Amino acid sequence: MATSVQERPPLEAELGARRTAEQAARRRRLHWFDLATSLWSPITVLALALIPYLVLIESFPSTAPAALPVMQGFGLLMVAWFVGLVAWRSVDRERTTLRRLRHDARELTGELSAGLSSVHDAAMRERLVDNAARVDAAAAAGDAATLDREIHALTDQATRLIPGFRKQNAIGVGIGIAKALAVALLIRAILIEPFRIPSGSMLPTLQIGDQIFVNKFIYGVHIPWANVVPFVIVRPPARGDVIVFENPITGQDYIKRVVGIPGDVIELKDDGVYLNGHVVPAQLVQRHVEVWDKPEESPWRLQHPDLWKETLGGREHDILLDEELRREPPPRDPIRVPPRSVFVMGDNRDNSLDSRFGLGGPRKVVFVPYGNIKGKAMIIWLSLSHGGLFSDLFGGTGLRAERFFRQVR
Repeated sequence: MATSVQERPPLEAELGARRTAEQAARRRRLHWFDLATSLWSPITVLALALIPYLVLIESFPSTAPAALPVMQGFGLLMVAWFVGLVAWRSVDRERTTLRRLRHDARELTGELSAGLSSVHDAAMRERLVDNAARVDAAAAAGDAATLDREIHALTDQATRLIPGFRKQNAIGVGIGIAKALAVALLIRAILIEPFRIPSGSMLPTLQIGDQIFVNKFIYGVHIPWANVVPFVIVRPPARGDVIVFENPITGQDYIKRVVGIPGDVIELKDDGVYLNGHVVPAQLVQRHVEVWDKPEESPWRLQHPDLWKETLGGREHDILLDEELRREPPPRDPIRVPPRSVFVMGDNRDNSLDSRFGLGGPRKVVFVPYGNIKGKAMIIWLSLSHGGLFSDLFGGTGLRAERFFRQVR
């Protein structure tokens, strides 16, 4: 009794049965070669390494100094891998062409495997499988001309024998793109969001042009437009956290440091910050340090503020004080932080429109409600700031590799 179409094994199983041991071994080697020479490979490997790194330094901040050079070295290795692949592809055109054809062959075989279920004539199905086997053998043989010819032959045959073959493929690609986009948007909304530092208000902690990742879930998922955080997931914002938030006055995204949490009483006097009656410890580190700022649409300019080290929430961070940049005196009266809100300040204390100065709006104290907080700054993943590689070519802006993967503290 003849075997019906429905009882036939999957296409990949049929092709595997027709391969010789040598073809199977060569196919495995080529598969790993193609993976290693994909431009997505170093990016994917780096992203996978970044996940445990983030978990480690966020869960155990004391490990960050030791983990940073390891991650930076690994990142530079991935960059070298990527650059090497680009150079190889531009030089070895023959192997690059073969790699592309093997990719096309795999995609075509996958499409054919899905379309064979609609072919009910056993003879027609057998012809398609025979042609697919020739494509499979040509891919293992490494002859670009033969492989290209067999791919076109199978494509033409499948288009004739399988109803809506190309249409099904287009729909499948569209569905795949939609799924990938949905996953990316979900990650951005719930887990991690990138953010670029646009101004110098957080100098020296964050340089203009630093690109950071923001932890979106630590305080609770922020619901856009509604500006609501239904519940806390890990913990509420703490003193010393560097947060990204939607400015309740202007609607723009801002980044500042949390100085006061609900119930705190803050006083600003004598260039110091008093928290619940006690001065926030700060020590002078160096006078007249060199700092580069860049107002919008303006060239880089050198400033010489004083560098201080402040201790807030049990953690040290750097701040800048510069009387020449001081716009106006801060509020003199005690400030009590209301429930479910925080009081924020920039680390560049005399060049920051923060809670002291209305967050860029009317000159009155403005707090940041929990619902406006998008997340906590975690690490710098890229830095295009003043100095570094290629800065002479781009008006002073260069690649600051030494800042890659630094924890934001």
